[in-house]
Amino acid sequence: MTTQLKVAVVTGATQGLGLALVEGLAARLTPADTVYLTGRDPDRITAAVEAMPGGGARVRGELLDVAQPEAAGRLAAQLRERHGGADIVVNNAVMRVGPDDDPRAIVDAYTQVNNFGTTRVLRAFAPLLRTDGRLIVVASSFGTLRHLAPVLHDRFADLSSLDEVDKQVEAWRDAVRDGTARSGPWPGFVNIPSKIGQVAAVRALAAQRHDEDTRRGILLTAVCPGMINTPSSAMWWDVSSAPTPAQAAVPLLELALGPVNPDHYGQLVRHGHVLPWV
Repeated sequence: MTTQLKVAVVTGATQGLGLALVEGLAARLTPADTVYLTGRDPDRITAAVEAMPGGGARVRGELLDVAQPEAAGRLAAQLRERHGGADIVVNNAVMRVGPDDDPRAIVDAYTQVNNFGTTRVLRAFAPLLRTDGRLIVVASSFGTLRHLAPVLHDRFADLSSLDEVDKQVEAWRDAVRDGTARSGPWPGFVNIPSKIGQVAAVRALAAQRHDEDTRRGILLTAVCPGMINTPSSAMWWDVSSAPTPAQAAVPLLELALGPVNPDHYGQLVRHGHVLPWV
């Protein structure tokens, strides 16, 4: 008998939580396995791979800018050709927004990475998952409907496809861009609708794949890593006592490598507990 070699992919992996996830996966997998460290800057990818500690799985750098419409599908096709599939995919790519950023000026680029980038990764890599695979979207506890005005709940509550999710995100994006969101019920902090859109995407895809994924032991979930001590978070909050990226990565690594909890499927999970959608 032979053991199938594992293949893992982490997006947005040249710094912070993504880098910690690559390091954690590499340390926990075998030297015969492969972890793909991906990002949109070739120099940073090279530097991150070269700085990886020795031992564990092979870490391989690959260019992946999730804001580019064809990029996720292209990498997924390459991995199918090289390995026949993937076992662990963590979508961590994110564009940060600061307190001084004008939402109208950044919302196009922001949604291209955080939202349409998420749905691109889900479309591209979900069909690549092997039995007992994991597809994890890094989101936030902001990604629940309790953070949205009730009048807006039906925009995201029961979407049945990634296309429907994209349409709702586009409508919100356009409202932010033309300024009408400021006079309506949308929250001013763009992170909130964006994270809700990410979780809605996971829920929509999970509704389509539930029976087959359950049969094959696949976990599709969103995860909130909690507050992390990073320069980006420090722009908004006091993170001096928050966990480091390596510490914050531990619960995500447990989701990626540990036994599947059926209650986590299609949900938003924080430290092993499901955060209610409504």
